[in-house]
Amino acid sequence: MPWQSEMVLGVAEMDATHRAFVDLADALLAASDVEFPALFAQLREDTRRHFENEDKLMVACRFPATGEHRAEHLRVLGELAFFGRGVATGRLRAAREYARSLPGWFMTHLQTMDAALAARLNSAAA
Repeated sequence: MPWQSEMVLGVAEMDATHRAFVDLADALLAASDVEFPALFAQLREDTRRHFENEDKLMVACRFPATGEHRAEHLRVLGELAFFGRGVATGRLRAAREYARSLPGWFMTHLQTMDAALAARLNSAAA
């Protein structure tokens, strides 16, 4: 899932975080078994910080769908924690399958929930 111009939402902070997520997700897909555990742990931590930042943005602009957006973040963080426990014990197969699903999830999340948040932030700034 290489970074594409269609992924730009026009909120610099979100765009930078999203680009870093895409780059890390791509690295994870290409990682060897030796590299995979550290990259998965990095993805988990970076995603946690990414979502915390979006939560702050939602509060700052009084985003009306904050509950739904946070619930989606919590679901993904739970999945990352679940698969991370397997990775920590050397079981990579399920986490690799999960990593292959991330590009599809990301595009849907970006085009729906994150696009709506970006539109709210951009209208508040105007």
